[in-house]
Amino acid sequence: MLKRRFFRIFLFTLAALILLFSTLFLYLSRVAIVHPPQVPHSSYETTERNEISKGFYTLGNNWFRKSESGLFELYVEGTPYERGLVNGKLTRELVQHQETVFNDQINQIVPSRFYLHFLKYFVGWFNRDLEEQVTKEYREEIYGISKAASHDFDDIASPYQRILNYHAAHDIGHALQNMALVGCTSFAVWGDAAEDSTLTIGRNFDFFVGDQFAEDKVIAFYNPSEGNKFMMVTWGGMTGVLSGMNNQGLTVTINAAKSDIPTGSATPVSLVAREILQYAATIDEAYAIASKRKMFVAESFLIGSAKDHRAAVIEKSPDAIGRFDSNSNQIICTNHFQSNTLGDTDLNREHVKTSASLYRYHRVEELLKERKKTSPEQMAVILRDQRGKGNTDIGMGNEKAINQLVAHHSIIFQPEKLLVWISTSPWQLGKYVCYDLNNVFNKKLTTDHEIYDSAKTIRPDTFLNSRSYTDYRKFARYRFPFEPRTDMNPDSVVKWNPNSYHAYLLAADFFFDRKEYANAIPYYSEGLTKEIATEQERRHMEQNLETSKSKLQ
Repeated sequence: MLKRRFFRIFLFTLAALILLFSTLFLYLSRVAIVHPPQVPHSSYETTERNEISKGFYTLGNNWFRKSESGLFELYVEGTPYERGLVNGKLTRELVQHQETVFNDQINQIVPSRFYLHFLKYFVGWFNRDLEEQVTKEYREEIYGISKAASHDFDDIASPYQRILNYHAAHDIGHALQNMALVGCTSFAVWGDAAEDSTLTIGRNFDFFVGDQFAEDKVIAFYNPSEGNKFMMVTWGGMTGVLSGMNNQGLTVTINAAKSDIPTGSATPVSLVAREILQYAATIDEAYAIASKRKMFVAESFLIGSAKDHRAAVIEKSPDAIGRFDSNSNQIICTNHFQSNTLGDTDLNREHVKTSASLYRYHRVEELLKERKKTSPEQMAVILRDQRGKGNTDIGMGNEKAINQLVAHHSIIFQPEKLLVWISTSPWQLGKYVCYDLNNVFNKKLTTDHEIYDSAKTIRPDTFLNSRSYTDYRKFARYRFPFEPRTDMNPDSVVKWNPNSYHAYLLAADFFFDRKEYANAIPYYSEGLTKEIATEQERRHMEQNLETSKSKLQ
């Protein structure tokens, strides 16, 4: 009798749970649905691109090509929906390939189908109000691009909803991860610290979602029906800004800062940067735009302005905004806040103590101090620098280095001359090619030819020809936690990168996970003598070392 009663209670509880979860998923599937905006009809809806010559496409005045440098180049103009529609038609293969690469990487990081299904509904619920946080202009543009998206991922969401959500992927990943932040570096010089006194800005965008994701970089030139003409570095399907400059000589780059876990969606950082680039001409105007947008992560915007002849950092968190102006002729931005408003928060102070941000900041200071006047060529040298403070060897790929050998792109601006240099693969090691916005926006491209200024090209890094580079490429296979390590040889990993704490950490963890504690101990011990990027990694090594020793007692 007792067993039957228990069984009935169990069945009732199970049925209640199934009903609860079914109701929850039904609710999520309804609230998570995002409907496309109402858009005016465009003649481009029924017009296809023309392939003028192999790989060179046009659609109206818009065009798309691949440079000999390996960079793709795109020019679009017109109203929001038309821009997106044309963008998608011209770059269709890249839009679809980029989404495939992104989802393949997600499947590799999260191999469980159950968790992927949960993640789908979580993101849908989290971003349930995302559409309300994105301006009508950018919703229409994103909708136009989404017309080119593949239907292979319709089980996740509609093409429009997916492309819209991808614009917030950086913010969600940045806010939810407990690991060290991706370590972007940006800085600017002007006045007597710069060659010709010309405002010069450099930045590394150290964002890594696998090597494939960074293969197809697009240099996009926009001539919108409203606002400024501008250029940006992007990829297929992405209309937000990570690095860019407009025809007013205003530049925008973004650097992640430490965030609390968010409670709901807001305007994606890249779309705030896009609005600044499209509608601001001065630092004050950029600040006004940033002020009116709510974000759910903490971010720094390094703004360079030809009109102001200087640069400043706009710092923004979900709850506050601050501005940092240097009292000298240079400014540096890594991954911590510096303004009076946000620099003294508990979260920021803790991040400064435990991350690689302040160390990297001081390394930039060192290198700028060595140079009396910094030119674009010298900017490239700094952006490629792999050494630590005091010019010490801290191993390849260290997050404390300016060049961490992961950059999606590296970029140099001279806003007063409307010149921009963009790195070619791999990372920032290939040549930097220079675009003159005066020429790009004043010419109509009807035949396939190079548009960058070859006379201003900055040569590739000589590191590419070294044995160290060859060794690093072998080491990099095991660098990230989502890369398979089943065939890893601990001795080889250390041999390839002998001054890297990370190499010793990988070797030690290899043995620790197999309970070979005697073999793990010397690797942890030696790794702890190296320059370690974050306190989190130091604690991991120290704790595992103590555990290994205790297991042998």
